[in-house]
Amino acid sequence: MTNKYCPICGEVNGCMSGAGEHGNCWCDMEEFPKEIFELVPVESIRIDCICKKCLIKFQEEQKIKGIMR
Repeated sequence: MTNKYCPICGEVNGCMSGAGEHGNCWCDMEEFPKEIFELVPVESIRIDCICKKCLIKFQEEQKIKGIMR
């Protein structure tokens, strides 16, 4: 990770990749829908980590859209 800020919201992303005892982060256990990466600036893809708050918000919005269809 080169940036400690989420490329979507700009807040601290809380990434712990490589910092823990096993080098794991919360995001290692999450599934990121490919559509969420459309919100990330091209220069940040695979460089800056999306925060958990943005992932949850995106997932909730997708559920709502699915219900409304």
